[in-house]
Amino acid sequence: MLGAFGRAFRTPELRNKILFTLGVMAIFRLGSHIPTPGIDFSLVQQCQRNASGSQSLLGLANLFSGGALLQLSIFALGIMPYITASIIVQLLTVVIPRFETLRKEGQAGQQKLTQYTRYITIGLALLQSATLVTAAKADPSRLLGGTSLTCPTVMSDDSAFTLVLMVLVLTAGTGLIMWMGEQVTERGVGNGMSLLILTAIASSVPASVWATRQQGWGQFVLIILLGILITAAVVYVENSQRRIPVQYAKRTIGRKQYGGTSTYIPLKVNMAQVIPIIFATSLLSLPVLIAQFVRPANGASSGWAEWVLNNLARSDHPTYMIAYTVLIIFFTFFYVSITYQPNEVADNLKQSGSFIPGVRAGKATADYISYVLNRITVVGALWLAFIALIPVIALAKFNAGGNFPFGGASILILVSVGIDTYKQIESKVQQHRYEGFLR
Repeated sequence: MLGAFGRAFRTPELRNKILFTLGVMAIFRLGSHIPTPGIDFSLVQQCQRNASGSQSLLGLANLFSGGALLQLSIFALGIMPYITASIIVQLLTVVIPRFETLRKEGQAGQQKLTQYTRYITIGLALLQSATLVTAAKADPSRLLGGTSLTCPTVMSDDSAFTLVLMVLVLTAGTGLIMWMGEQVTERGVGNGMSLLILTAIASSVPASVWATRQQGWGQFVLIILLGILITAAVVYVENSQRRIPVQYAKRTIGRKQYGGTSTYIPLKVNMAQVIPIIFATSLLSLPVLIAQFVRPANGASSGWAEWVLNNLARSDHPTYMIAYTVLIIFFTFFYVSITYQPNEVADNLKQSGSFIPGVRAGKATADYISYVLNRITVVGALWLAFIALIPVIALAKFNAGGNFPFGGASILILVSVGIDTYKQIESKVQQHRYEGFLR
């Protein structure tokens, strides 16, 4: 792998692409530390030092923003509005016929869907930034952790003009992140949005790893070895696939025969990637956030809100773990069912004159692909549930103080994006080094 990067830097065009990508990633990290106008960063740091752990409710969003969310920086919303918008557009392609038609129109239709994604991203950014500003003004202790005594305010100015300016700045920050990601995709190396997510997650890993040293050097080394083992397992599963053999029928044109070659349909074990974990975490965090704002400020009992805070606010609670596992399995099957259509695959095979050996063309082929896909999805769903629960189990086992750096969405994203980026770099290097049969 290091050799591939070395050859890439020796190629001027690839070197410029890689340097451009690294420059955008550096700007993204810089923006994550610039406070939003009206926010006193020293007060934010004071609240975080006195935090009691409630900020973990926004852990996933804070993870994807590289810690910018709980610092209330100009990039506080991170890439989450774009991820949510992309998922919404994917779901709408199944519900709205117009979106389904655009998806089948090729490049032109995809550009239209991308434009819709941008509009939805800006709308979600406006909504989320208004919610974030309202929460920061009303009771920052519930957002950042701590109590109303240790975290009374984080704003240096809470006038109406400043609040509107904060919403506009946070929304503009999301728009800038979206634009930078698209620029990396067009002019850099790899998928821009994925690389920005990787940058945000990777930025928090060193601090989380070093924080585990407080438990002792022996446990620190054990956690590092466990992290290496988890990463190796994720790499193995991410590269695992079920290959369905496909045979092309022979055709005689004149005196020559064409076709007769064989290939395969690759079905990955984890076809849903990290989407089910995002869905499950967001769905479980929603009632907890609502309960936090519904519960009286004096901590008095409020019925259902108290039950939610006692059972779903703690990731190590059995109720939370069971609900988390069930939701991940459900969303894995749901997402795979709407993103992979066996009927379309069967139609494409029939139109191209190919078939699966021993299976009739048409509906029988679609049923066979669905049969294989459902059984692979069972393994993928259980794997996602296991990998998502690793931090919970590890925190309980090692008492890592909430800083266990390996497992869940972070490792899945780091591995999948890293593998995809490496493959793209390797492909571009081979294109530049290809000399052909005649020199």
